[in-house]
Amino acid sequence: MNPTIYFISGLGADKRAFRNLIFPENFDCIYLDWIQQLPAETLEQYANRISELIDKSKPFYLIGLSFGGMIATEIAKNLNPEHTFLISSVPVFFQLPWYYKLAGILRLQKALPISLMKTGNSIGLKFLGAKTQDEKLLLKQLIEDSDPRFVKWALNSILTWRNTIRPDNLTHIHGTLDNILPMKHMIVDHLIKDGSHFMVYAKADEIRKIIIDIIIGR
Repeated sequence: MNPTIYFISGLGADKRAFRNLIFPENFDCIYLDWIQQLPAETLEQYANRISELIDKSKPFYLIGLSFGGMIATEIAKNLNPEHTFLISSVPVFFQLPWYYKLAGILRLQKALPISLMKTGNSIGLKFLGAKTQDEKLLLKQLIEDSDPRFVKWALNSILTWRNTIRPDNLTHIHGTLDNILPMKHMIVDHLIKDGSHFMVYAKADEIRKIIIDIIIGR
């Protein structure tokens, strides 16, 4: 049976973020689009609803990028995929930087104006890890095309997330130069040297090899 992989993108992004992460033709790659959030919905509740888009009648794999990795973690806790891969993400809330947790406690995210969610200046792009003109252009497009209300909801859901369970059969892939989610307090399965938060694009070959080797059992 051909491997079926469901992809969940990062905050404010879509399947274009996985543009360079190309798998063999015999892999069935399905990219989950974001669904509309509900008022006061938690990250866990949202993950349960988006998991309804997954065909549970056959084995599947999950790949979650950044915020999508947190969603994938919650899905994996309930659906037990063959394997879950997190890229530039965290599986448990206590691996988030301390200042994220403090911001969540103080509810600082509530004070962010929605207009700020659409800002894609050069400093922000560099902080995300965009180095080449191609990377900067794609990130800028993703930011411009994002729904600022969804982004604000997602930020709140991340900062109030309290998951402590790391699902079985999970592989965490992280970059050594990730500024958004620094690896200082993380337990990581595979480190990508010089990988930024957007390494899914710049370091796609290294990431793909890790994933394929696990799927085919090398």
